[in-house]
Amino acid sequence: MSHARTAIRTYGVALRAVLLTTVLLGVVYTTVVTVVGQLVLPWQANGSPLTVDGRAVGSALIGQSFADENGDPLPEWFQSRPSAAGYDGGASTGSNHGPENEDLIDAITDRRARIAGFDGVSPDEIPADALTASGSGLDPHISPPYALLQAPRVAEARGLPVDVVRALVESHIQQRDLGYLGEQTVNVLQLNIDLQKLED
Repeated sequence: MSHARTAIRTYGVALRAVLLTTVLLGVVYTTVVTVVGQLVLPWQANGSPLTVDGRAVGSALIGQSFADENGDPLPEWFQSRPSAAGYDGGASTGSNHGPENEDLIDAITDRRARIAGFDGVSPDEIPADALTASGSGLDPHISPPYALLQAPRVAEARGLPVDVVRALVESHIQQRDLGYLGEQTVNVLQLNIDLQKLED
């Protein structure tokens, strides 16, 4: 009989502990974090959306394709990094190919030739981030050298002075975090949104 009472008491304590932690961690904690996020960092808490005329066109955290329905890059837009995920947030992945993988070498060789022809530059001028996909396949940034390399092509396609487009790129260069962490970057979607404003 005492064993049965002990077991019932133990199960009762366990059940109360589960209910208490569920309420505290599943309801209270989640509610507090959501409220604080909405009050303190609402833009970040809602996915860092970028808007044009009040309509969300993407997130500052996820890269996009600027290509036509056939997958051909559009010359009037700055192009993002290659994506092993096809810019699909639900399929975020890298290729996992090592530097000696034949498929990766072929992809880089092909991208180098296509970019050189598309942007009218020497293959030696093309930065590494233009040729390789990021680990997530969704990187929204490119390097300043890659953005500046594209400026003449974008300017010509839009009938804008090259100096104006280069100045726009330079105004979008994001510095290293805390002045020393990471590399300088350019957010492609933000750059393209402001590029469109030059003609509005």
